[in-house]
Amino acid sequence: MSKKTLNEANLAALGADRLAQLLMEVSTGSAEIKRRIRLELSHNLGSEELARDVQKRLTSIRRSKSRVSWRKRKSLIKDLSTQSEMIADKIAPEAPNDAFDLLWQFIEMAPSVYLRVDDSRGEVADVFHAAFVHFGEIAPRAQLGPMDLALRVWGAVRENSCGEFDGIIPALAPTLGREGLDHLKALVLAHKDTAVEESDDHAALQFLRELRSSGGSFVEDQKARLIRTTLQDIATAQGDTDAYIAQYSSADLMYPRIAAEVAMLYLDSAKPQDALDILCDADLDGAQSETEWDHAYVACLLALGRIDDAQAHRWACFTSTLDAQHLRDHLKVLPDFDDIEVEDAAKAHALEHENAETALQFFLEWPDLPHAAQLITQRISEIDGHHDHFLAPAAETLRNRHPLAAVLLWRVMIDYTLWDGRAKQYPQSVDFLMDCTAADNEIEDYGRFHSHQTYLDSLRERYAHKASFWAKVR
Repeated sequence: MSKKTLNEANLAALGADRLAQLLMEVSTGSAEIKRRIRLELSHNLGSEELARDVQKRLTSIRRSKSRVSWRKRKSLIKDLSTQSEMIADKIAPEAPNDAFDLLWQFIEMAPSVYLRVDDSRGEVADVFHAAFVHFGEIAPRAQLGPMDLALRVWGAVRENSCGEFDGIIPALAPTLGREGLDHLKALVLAHKDTAVEESDDHAALQFLRELRSSGGSFVEDQKARLIRTTLQDIATAQGDTDAYIAQYSSADLMYPRIAAEVAMLYLDSAKPQDALDILCDADLDGAQSETEWDHAYVACLLALGRIDDAQAHRWACFTSTLDAQHLRDHLKVLPDFDDIEVEDAAKAHALEHENAETALQFFLEWPDLPHAAQLITQRISEIDGHHDHFLAPAAETLRNRHPLAAVLLWRVMIDYTLWDGRAKQYPQSVDFLMDCTAADNEIEDYGRFHSHQTYLDSLRERYAHKASFWAKVR
């Protein structure tokens, strides 16, 4: 390897003096690099000195009120990542107590940071989530009293405005131990008996919240959710399934999603009949999605040895939703050759399914590209070009072996964009048109569909006024 390659060995060969000079040069005008070098100098003096510097920086970030522009967002993310790394990698090995306190402060400041920066990409949140994981590594090595820790956890759970402390009970359960978890439970139950504090928010905001509440007041609903989820986290940490389930009311258990969750807990406890009873009592009328319920129901039937009933339900679920997993599970149980016959019947059913796009998704997921192409050529008029997030990758998948099907998908997306005048999507549609041109050489017969040139001519005639689109066509 060349001695000019930028690596540790070649840099070390420059010597400490020359490296120090270079660091001074590159840090000039860069607050980020200077801050990083100072942290390393602090660590060289000991973990306590580094902890003090990290503490100062966290306080500075938390107190800042200025808006972080998109230009400075990367710098903020780097700064946050550096502080997190210092806590976990440098301070924790030598001073776990200090590291735990600093990590707690780091997570606590998340809401104030979110208020100052546009985090639509979730990059800032990712830094906090990555730091949160270190609780499980640092807490067991720190000298933390279970009673005081329980009080600290309860305060964090109650002030968890942005979800920054979601998962804190499972993360610290081993450190809390039985004594800490019992004390935390006592704190929650004591809170349950306290009066609800009136909100001082604007009356209009309170009114909107009341509309979303489940019949009571929004504040009461919020308190009930806090108590339920916290007690369930404690029950999970203590391995108490009955205590977890007890937090759901009979009305809660009517929801298919909750019924499915409870049923799986009963199955884990070897109580298949109790699980099935819970599922059968759920209200399935009007449920938007019953996927979780269906999978739990099949699991219960199998646990009870009712294989035929389980198979019948799987088939019914498949014919209704075209869920590929239901069909796979159904076919696994069938004898050899019978599975081939049933699979053919399933594909024939999918070709005639009421929703052409659902059927296309099934064939792509299975995968069965010939049937996907057949579906497209037979039912292209039923496919909505608005769904380019799904149709564009579908066309890419089909373009080599089934170019006509790919072209038809590109056309419906082009037609939708031009008809609806979505100028922002013109560049993408131009690319689709170029894809159609490239695929034209691979298509010998367009069948009942227009040739590429005829389609292109019709576009020019129908959308001649879309000058900004045609200006992009090469």
